[in-house]
Amino acid sequence: MDLPGPIHDFLLIFLGIGLILGGLGVVFFTNPIYSAFSLGLVFVCISLFYILSNSHFVAVAQLLIYVGAINVLILFAVMFMNGSEYYKDFNLFTVGNGVTSLVCTSIFVSLITSIPDTSWYGIIWTARANQILEQDLISNVQQIGIHLSTDFFLPFEFISIILLVALIGAIAVARQ
Repeated sequence: MDLPGPIHDFLLIFLGIGLILGGLGVVFFTNPIYSAFSLGLVFVCISLFYILSNSHFVAVAQLLIYVGAINVLILFAVMFMNGSEYYKDFNLFTVGNGVTSLVCTSIFVSLITSIPDTSWYGIIWTARANQILEQDLISNVQQIGIHLSTDFFLPFEFISIILLVALIGAIAVARQ
């Protein structure tokens, strides 16, 4: 989108806050249904980020596959499960939570330290004669869109089908 600078910055901040709050909701809600709805909010915010970056194809794919299929199946899987088992023996903090927090914090710190040191511009991939051209004309998100719509279209669809089959299997197991 070609928006003026302050409006674009405001939307980025607003979507970033929505993304952070949705991610925290996924982690901290004890009710799995609320957690799944928070995951849907995260997926929608990511799709809106793609729209702001002029990658409309990736945004629509994000909405259709992750919000429309994966998140709905997660909600069905959670709704078919017995809800009373989530509230038994609820401890505020366990050893597993500590290990998970340590792993997630280390991944976060490594990403924060490596992202500023990475050169994100200079090389783009084009579908013309399978050549790599060095240009600064296309952003990284547009490069992802180009790759998803050309080179990685079939693997992307196979992964979504595998996830769909796994969630349908989880629903079938949960119903029994």
